[in-house]
Amino acid sequence: MEIYRIGIDVGGTHTDAVILDASNKVIAEAKEPTTADTSTGIFNALKKVVSNSNVDKSQIKYAMLGTTHCTNAIVERKRLNKVASIRIGAPATLAIKPLVGVPEDLKNIIGKHLYIVEGGHEFEGREITPLNEDKIRSICRELNGKVDSIAVVSVFSPISKAHEERVSEIIQEELGSDIAISLSSEIGNVGLIERENATILNAAIVDVAKITAQSFVDALENEGIQATVFFGQNDGTLMSVEYTVKYPILTIACGPTNSIRGASYLSKKADALVIDVGGTTTDIGVLANGFPRQSSLAVDVGGVRTNFRMPDILSMGLGGGTIIKLHDNGEFTIGPESVGHRLYKEGLAFGGNTLTTTDVIIALGKAKIGNPELVAHLDRSLLEKIYAEMTFMVEESIDKMKTSADDIPVVLVGGGSILFPSALKGASEVIKPANFGVANAIGSAISQVSAEIEKIFKMDDLGREQTLDLAKSIAYDEAVKAGADKEKLNVVDIQEVPLAYMAGNATKVRVKVAGDLI
Repeated sequence: MEIYRIGIDVGGTHTDAVILDASNKVIAEAKEPTTADTSTGIFNALKKVVSNSNVDKSQIKYAMLGTTHCTNAIVERKRLNKVASIRIGAPATLAIKPLVGVPEDLKNIIGKHLYIVEGGHEFEGREITPLNEDKIRSICRELNGKVDSIAVVSVFSPISKAHEERVSEIIQEELGSDIAISLSSEIGNVGLIERENATILNAAIVDVAKITAQSFVDALENEGIQATVFFGQNDGTLMSVEYTVKYPILTIACGPTNSIRGASYLSKKADALVIDVGGTTTDIGVLANGFPRQSSLAVDVGGVRTNFRMPDILSMGLGGGTIIKLHDNGEFTIGPESVGHRLYKEGLAFGGNTLTTTDVIIALGKAKIGNPELVAHLDRSLLEKIYAEMTFMVEESIDKMKTSADDIPVVLVGGGSILFPSALKGASEVIKPANFGVANAIGSAISQVSAEIEKIFKMDDLGREQTLDLAKSIAYDEAVKAGADKEKLNVVDIQEVPLAYMAGNATKVRVKVAGDLI
């Protein structure tokens, strides 16, 4: 029996959907406007792609969704959980309070219940002071009925998570197993403040993830599809619904990542620069060994500084719906404002009153869409200048993302990639593969399941080989929890960083594994 999979990706302008067969061949694709509530756009794209495919619905085994729901909830400050945060780190961390530097409007929502209690560990794993369990129980009684999600953050918990796990046990004893608990040791890296921020954000979007997951499952069932559901995460791989609800923060920035993975598959390139051109923005990322290059810097999410893993993406306000403003002195401004999904109503070539980048290429004869007669009155020399500036903007971004002066392959994907020419400075070749317009949905559908762990080990305890085996084993277990087949897991990346300031030949080990779905 043939097995099919559905991939859906929600962008700022369009929601794209594809159905692939077992060999990852595209059977059908659909592109629908993203709606204000996003769920309606998902339903519309799903219905359309299933209708276009004519496949037996009972043979659709997997459904993958790359969603902006969690990102939007943080950015818009809407639909967030009632959150409490317990930091285990008194008296060592009292000088800096939780949520320092977080925008006031967001702090007013997620910063109502902040606590710092005695406990935590030193950087080499020694206990700073015993955990104050009585204080934890007192906090739980105070929070009863006031919150539905709790973030637990301990000093150096990526090295020793004993206090976080004990607090989690106490919370469940006092408040029951229904309350959502986010542990920082499972989300961020060593830095306390950024890890705390990421954990609090994770706790704040648990309900958004639950509702999104249920909505997707319901949409599939309404179409008569009984498929196993997975969500895209921001390293280009998938996670199960249960894993998503526990770690919804990992879905943030999965859209550009899906496009990078889809571009890799469609172009057969494992190392390249990927330019994903949507209706609102152009996102540029780097393919390294088939996966997106990860950012080594702290990343802001909705104005909050975090340190969980994120792809290294350069975004600029240039897309198919970007507005061109003409000035009286003959000059012009490109973006960053965009008409977004309203392009087909507001663009000049579609009967609207707004000059967009798409109108420019239609008027120059570089794209056969819309009505060229509606833009024929525009000054061609001015349009050529605008087009040259658009091209320069993307070439400048290519230069910023490269790590050497050498030209590298560039893969153009996304519906808006028709904006750019087939030759760009800094590119050894420009590839625009088949199905380029839905590369993001394809990236979602073809993804594997992965896990990544980063911990500090004392090599003197077990020796190097056994320590690395232990780190791999921990990563394997996490990948299995996320939905991977343990027999088909491979190590994608492993890094060792010796820490000279710590005893016992301490080394920070990061392991990433990826494999096929069960």
